[in-house]
Amino acid sequence: MKLITAIIKPYKFDPVRDALTAIGVDGMTVTEVKGFGRQKGHTEIYRGAEYTTNLVPKLRLDVVVADSMAERTIEAIQQAGQTGTIGDGKIFVTEVSEAVRIRTGERNEMAL
Repeated sequence: MKLITAIIKPYKFDPVRDALTAIGVDGMTVTEVKGFGRQKGHTEIYRGAEYTTNLVPKLRLDVVVADSMAERTIEAIQQAGQTGTIGDGKIFVTEVSEAVRIRTGERNEMAL
């Protein structure tokens, strides 16, 4: 199994969610996060005053899928989340050694 973590622009969430649902991904965890990469922050206007912040709002999606679904999941996130501009985000893939569904005790891919 693979844990796929994607950092995306917030307004790209609906297209990414729809793309993942279309390929059969059943669930995900979504967290509002802030960070920076090459973009190095951005300028905002608050009460008429312009200021620069180092942290850009993003969404973090965590999805655990079977190994056989990993590449399709990565492609779906990349295609639906891409704008072609700086700050589109990143996708990280991590090996998952075990998963357990708390309610039933099912393990690994059965728990997904």
